[in-house]
Amino acid sequence: MGMLIRSNHLTLAVCILCLGVWCCGQADSEAAPMEKAEQTALYSAVQGFVGNWWNGSDLYPDPCGWTPIQGVSCDIVGGLWYVTALSIGPVHDNSLGCATNVEFRQQLFQLKHLKSLSFFNCFISPGRHPITIPGGKWDKLAGSLELLEFRSNPGLTGQVPTSFGYLTRLQSLVLLENGLTGELPINIGNLTNLNRLVLAGNRFTGQIPDSFGSLKELLILDLSRNSLSGHMPFALGGLTSLLKLDLSNNQLEGKLLGEIAYLKNLTLLDLRNNRFSGGLTQSIVEMHSLEELVLSSNPLGGDLMSLEWQSLQNLVILDLSNVGLTGDIPESLCGLKMVRFLGLGDNNLTGDLPSKLASLPSLRALYLNGNNLTGVLKFSEEFYGKMGRRFGAWNNPNLCYPVGLMTATNVPYGVKPCQGGVTLLEPNSRAQLGDGNLNQNSHFIASSGFSSYGIHGLWRFFLVDTLITVLLLNLFI
Repeated sequence: MGMLIRSNHLTLAVCILCLGVWCCGQADSEAAPMEKAEQTALYSAVQGFVGNWWNGSDLYPDPCGWTPIQGVSCDIVGGLWYVTALSIGPVHDNSLGCATNVEFRQQLFQLKHLKSLSFFNCFISPGRHPITIPGGKWDKLAGSLELLEFRSNPGLTGQVPTSFGYLTRLQSLVLLENGLTGELPINIGNLTNLNRLVLAGNRFTGQIPDSFGSLKELLILDLSRNSLSGHMPFALGGLTSLLKLDLSNNQLEGKLLGEIAYLKNLTLLDLRNNRFSGGLTQSIVEMHSLEELVLSSNPLGGDLMSLEWQSLQNLVILDLSNVGLTGDIPESLCGLKMVRFLGLGDNNLTGDLPSKLASLPSLRALYLNGNNLTGVLKFSEEFYGKMGRRFGAWNNPNLCYPVGLMTATNVPYGVKPCQGGVTLLEPNSRAQLGDGNLNQNSHFIASSGFSSYGIHGLWRFFLVDTLITVLLLNLFI
């Protein structure tokens, strides 16, 4: 019992000691002053974006003390507080909103320990108050800045300054959904520490610079939703660390690079809505790590039969709609055990549909609409019930489903019923020729293998035979 009490006392003493150390550390941090030049530069930089009305008077004892600015982070360097992260715009409910007229003041570039700088929904009026990114002084932040982001700023116009090329410590450069124009700066290729380069949703033109092939540390490259043209640079095949490559919604052209096969770690390849041609290359099915492959709306042409699709065992999304495919749908697609979305619509595919597609264990959406597929759909009613409208086979004139084998609620949308098979009748229905229900009986016999023309011929023969019999009886009476 005494040992237990002594043990509890020892534990309590350790806790008190740890608490004391923590409190002293907190007191030291809170007591640390902010360098005056740093505070002056921060206040001026913030006022340039939110307006001169703000003076930080409600902050105690400074922006890094007990009541910090939302969007400002600090760290102690040499016993003094310095700003390490600055986020401008309505990121949080209590963030400082941007003024109508904003300006990049030179004091922004005096924050010598700044690691992260981001602007969200701050420059919003391209017509009345457009603003451009200043060209000079970015080299002042070259020794510290690791993240630079401009997101959702339609009023941010003009070109990307070439001085961004000095920011060689950058790990993330995001210029997303702004109003930026012009060509992509070649010297972005100098930023060899980049893990993420996102330049999507702007109005960039011209070609993708070959220098981007120098960004060997890239994990994410997103240049989508611009007006980029020309060919994919061969150098992109050297970005072997890449996980996501999105070049969708541009005007890129030429053949798909064989060098894509070198991107062994790639999980997403999105090239939709471009002008790529020349068919599908073998390199596509050699990227075994792919989870999403989206090539829709390109004039690729070619066929599916020549590729071993079953090698893409991690594939979850495969969208090859509207790419000009011809020929049959191969059985190898039935080996994509992880696929959830399979889009083959709006092509020129022909032949019968492999019934094994229904056995794909993860499939949740299958679109085959707008082709020239033929024959009878051989999927089960359970399959149609599970898929619902996520199964699309409309606009295949020679494709049909078997009548009488499924309920009306599970009939595939836009597909006609087959006319060559036997249709099941209602239990109490009776086929009565000549009772005025000619169309219904015609359909019944046609579905048994006779044409509707044969029905009318038999009916006319029966009437003529009856008429002759009546005339002959009248002659003898």
